[in-house]
Amino acid sequence: MSLPKAELHLHIEGTLEPELAFELAARNGVELPYASTDELRKAYDFEDLQSFLNLYYELMAVLRTERDFEDLANAYLARAAAQGVRHAEIFFDPQAHIARGVGMGTVVEGLWRALGRSAERHGVTTQLIMCFLRDESAESAMETLEAAKPYLDRIVGVGLDSAEVGHPPVKFREVYEAAAALGLRRVAHAGEEGPPEYIVEALDVLGVERIDHGLRCVESPELVARLVRDRVPLTLCPLSNVRLRTVDVLADHPLPAMLDAGLMCTVNSDDPAYFGGYVGDNFDAVADTLGLGEDRRRELARNSFLAAFLEHDEELRARYLAEVEAYEF
Repeated sequence: MSLPKAELHLHIEGTLEPELAFELAARNGVELPYASTDELRKAYDFEDLQSFLNLYYELMAVLRTERDFEDLANAYLARAAAQGVRHAEIFFDPQAHIARGVGMGTVVEGLWRALGRSAERHGVTTQLIMCFLRDESAESAMETLEAAKPYLDRIVGVGLDSAEVGHPPVKFREVYEAAAALGLRRVAHAGEEGPPEYIVEALDVLGVERIDHGLRCVESPELVARLVRDRVPLTLCPLSNVRLRTVDVLADHPLPAMLDAGLMCTVNSDDPAYFGGYVGDNFDAVADTLGLGEDRRRELARNSFLAAFLEHDEELRARYLAEVEAYEF
């Protein structure tokens, strides 16, 4: 838990715990279709990615004001700090909020009220990555990028998430080209439920620097060799993979084989309120179930800082890496 680490694959909306959901619902006069937090937790039994997304978007209805987003982010940061996180690169989904009448400014300013004070308050440095919903149109993504322009001093990069199958990365070529022209970093979900070809497209067409998930790369030896050669980071989310049935049981997770192959893997929590654990929980689960020793756990922590977008402060990266090397299990 306390091993110093960066979290690079975390959807802030996916940190909405049932207790906070009910608190915000009461604050904002939103009626949830659940009688209690226990009943809501029972709904967290997903058949696949889409069944999760249905609940994920439904619960977003409670997020209305800057204060709501601030409270959401602070709750995550406190939990993350308690689990050894030193740096977090946090995803948010503006289209899902704009569609409900909550403006880009409300979301970004609200999140930033927490993120801007996170290093001082929680001991966690942060960056914000704006994700496009791949099951929405490319035109909507471009409109979202345009709406974000007044806030680019707060946003370090763009990502691509939501339902993957049937929505290949090439669909978003133009918006990623526009994001690159604005100097934004680029990541994308690929190879979670989608095929290895989506990973190749994300690299070649979107020019991404990290692959979020990337689990299915193991189906293509040629792709694995390329990812190893180019040191492309993969932001894996083991408990998420089990909860969404992309891996039957954690004991079957290919993480050890991926590390043995030389892939630059990191461990993250994805949507921890829904998937049974934050990043420290994921580290403990893979260590216990997959038998990862101290060297492997240290490698995963080291990779997380090497893969982080910290080029603007290499001194900070070096400090975090030194903490990893000095950590005593």
